[in-house]
Amino acid sequence: MSNNLSSVQRWLGVCAILVVVIISYVDRINVSILITNHDFISVFGIANDRVAQGQLMTLFLIGYGIAAFFLTPVYESFLSVRNGLLISILLWALFTLISPFASTLFLFLFFRAVLGISEGPLFSLKTMYINDTFKKNERGKPNAVSSMGVSIGLSIGFPFITFLIYQFSWESSFYVLSFLNILIGLPLILFFIRKTGKNNRNIVATKSEGSKKHNQLFSTMSTAFKTPGLIWILIIEIVTLSYLWGSSAWLPSYLLQEKHFSLKQMGFVASLPFIVSIGTGFLGGYIIDRLPTRKLTLLFVVGGVGTALSMTIAIISPNTIITAIGLILANGFWGIQGPAIPTMVQNLSDTKSVGSTYGIINGIGNLVSAFMPAIMGAIIGNLGGNNFVGGFYLLVGTQIITAVCGLFFLVYKKDLLIIKDKIITNS
Repeated sequence: MSNNLSSVQRWLGVCAILVVVIISYVDRINVSILITNHDFISVFGIANDRVAQGQLMTLFLIGYGIAAFFLTPVYESFLSVRNGLLISILLWALFTLISPFASTLFLFLFFRAVLGISEGPLFSLKTMYINDTFKKNERGKPNAVSSMGVSIGLSIGFPFITFLIYQFSWESSFYVLSFLNILIGLPLILFFIRKTGKNNRNIVATKSEGSKKHNQLFSTMSTAFKTPGLIWILIIEIVTLSYLWGSSAWLPSYLLQEKHFSLKQMGFVASLPFIVSIGTGFLGGYIIDRLPTRKLTLLFVVGGVGTALSMTIAIISPNTIITAIGLILANGFWGIQGPAIPTMVQNLSDTKSVGSTYGIINGIGNLVSAFMPAIMGAIIGNLGGNNFVGGFYLLVGTQIITAVCGLFFLVYKKDLLIIKDKIITNS
């Protein structure tokens, strides 16, 4: 942990990152609303193509995953968290701004992929900042607070983007999001993210030992791949993100076309599940700081089972109120799992490769889960164009896998967390 930052400074940094995460997730679900807009889907000729609609999210996530995997080690080895965030925000503001000027679907998809690349390192940089500035037994709450940006961004994003698109134009949503990055995100990072001791040492080493850059990068990646339990955390990340991207990509269309909600009702109901997951995400962080390390994955067992059961109720119920309650409960159980993944990475990985380890997990996780919106679109289309049941049952399956992996880790792999605990204590 860096000792040159006060508690207030550290938490101001967490809050700054929280706001950036919020903006990024409002940006990500933009296309989820766009595919309900007749003008947008007509311009790009995808009105009756569910697979193409799903690919709008999929291409973004592929770019995101590639960047998280390959760019994070570069950022961790040669840049500070602050500089990495500044570069990312500038790039995604630029590509958000120019996206409406795409003249073809191919060019628009290309911009989506590049936008994903620019946002890719965000969560790894967030994890690095918390790891560098908070003690091991203090990381649950900052992980939870910064991760709350996912749920806050989605809960704000659905009604906000719906308002922009249907009151003004689909292009306006891109312009507003770009300006939010420049006017809010950029100043917050400039003023509140300080260079930690670890980041400063990396930069000095880079300048004084330029010939060793390649070895430093290789060493960082090699150490990250040796993280104990990496494959199990990776599987949990894949299915967790698959649930997130699948539900957020198709929930607005599901509510409008399957459940026949009005636009106003859709914006409100689509945001409710993510509002609830804000509170449960913080609850998860609170529990983590008080839970024995070896029992950390219990959150995946409880959260996975609860999410799967709640989503099943939402799918099979003909009553719209019960459907809404099921969706809300599902996201509540899903949200409680959120802080556990970065906390496991911070607990198990080498302190020199925390960002890269999370980059591997988040990068591969996003690359694999990127196909969930397109796969759901294919299933929905093959079942009659607007039959969402089959697609949403995939979300149930992801959470069953989460619970199984959490249970396996809890029973057979808990010693990894105990051993790592002893190493940290003795060092």
